[in-house]
Amino acid sequence: MTWRPRLAEGTAPVLVVLLLLLIGLAITGPAYAEPSGYLALLKRAAPLMILAIGQYFVIVSGGFDLSVGALVTAGVVIAARLINGEESATAGVILLVLGFGLLVGLINGLVTTKLLVPSFIVTLGMLLVLDGAIFLWTGGAPRGALSTGFRTFGRGTLDVPVLGEVPWSVLILLAILVAAALFMRGGTGRALVAVGDNEAAVRLSGGQVHRLRMLAFILSGLLAAVAAILLGGFAGVSAQVGNGLEFRAITAVVLGGVLLGGGRGSVVAAAAGALSLEALFALLNLLGVSGALESAVQGVIIIAAVAYASLGSGARQRLRWWPKQRSSAQPTQPASS
Repeated sequence: MTWRPRLAEGTAPVLVVLLLLLIGLAITGPAYAEPSGYLALLKRAAPLMILAIGQYFVIVSGGFDLSVGALVTAGVVIAARLINGEESATAGVILLVLGFGLLVGLINGLVTTKLLVPSFIVTLGMLLVLDGAIFLWTGGAPRGALSTGFRTFGRGTLDVPVLGEVPWSVLILLAILVAAALFMRGGTGRALVAVGDNEAAVRLSGGQVHRLRMLAFILSGLLAAVAAILLGGFAGVSAQVGNGLEFRAITAVVLGGVLLGGGRGSVVAAAAGALSLEALFALLNLLGVSGALESAVQGVIIIAAVAYASLGSGARQRLRWWPKQRSSAQPTQPASS
C-alpha cells in the first residue's frame, strides 16, 4: 500500500487564502518580487506563528489562553532587566525566561483542571496579574538592555548550505512546527484533540483528561516564552511589545480552521493562519489602509470563521440525517399473500 499525503480537515481553505495573499503582495509590493521579501515576511511572522501553535494546543483541547500576550511582555522586560547589557548573563536569562513561561502555563493548567475554573477566566486573570506586576516593577518604563547574543535569535541569520543566509527565527519556527506536527500525529496529540471533542469518552476510555489539558497550557506558556525571546531580539525592549498578541493568536488559529471549543483542527493550519494574518496586514499597509483597522479586521475574521464552521457543521449534520429520513419516509411494501 502506497502512502499518500493528505491535508487535515480545514487546512486547504487557509492555504488557498495564504496563496492569494502572497500573490497580492507580489503584485502590490516591489519588495516581494524576490524571495528575500517573503523570507522577511516569515521572519516577522515567526513569533506570532509560534504563539498560534501554542494557542492551538489549548483551543483544540477545549480551552483558551488569554495570558500569552502579557507573558511575552513579561519575558522581554524581565530579560532586559536581568541581562542589563551583560553578554555573560544571556544563557542563564534565556533559561529563566523559558522556565517562567513553563511556570505560568503550569499555574494556568492547575487552576483550570484542579479548581475547575473556566480557562477563559483563569488566563484573563493571569493576564491582569502579569500586566500589573510588570507595571509595578518597571513603573511603566522598562529598564536595562538586551545583550547582542540575546538579540541574535530575533535579528541574526545563519548561513545554511544551498539556502544561504536564513534568519534564526525562521529556523526556530520550522523546528517547532515540525515537532508540533509530529507530536499531534502521536497518541498524546490525538488524545488532546479527543479531549476537546468528547471529554467524557476520553475519561471513560482511561485517558488522563486533566493531565492532557495541563500539558496544553504548559506548551502554550513555553512557546509564549520562545516568542518573547524572538520578539525581544527583533523589536527591542518595550512595555507594550505583547499587547494584543493573545487576540492575534486566537484569530490566527480560528482563521486556520480550528474549531473554537476544541475537537477539530490542524497545527499546520493554525501556523498558516498566523502567516496569512501577517500577510494580510502587510498587504493592507501596502494599499495604504490605516493600521487602526487591524483590530476590526481581526474581529471580522473571528466572526466569519466561526460562522463558517457552524454552517459547515450544520450542513454535515443535515447530510448525515437526510438518507435516514428519506428511507423512513418510504412506505413499506405490503406482504404478498
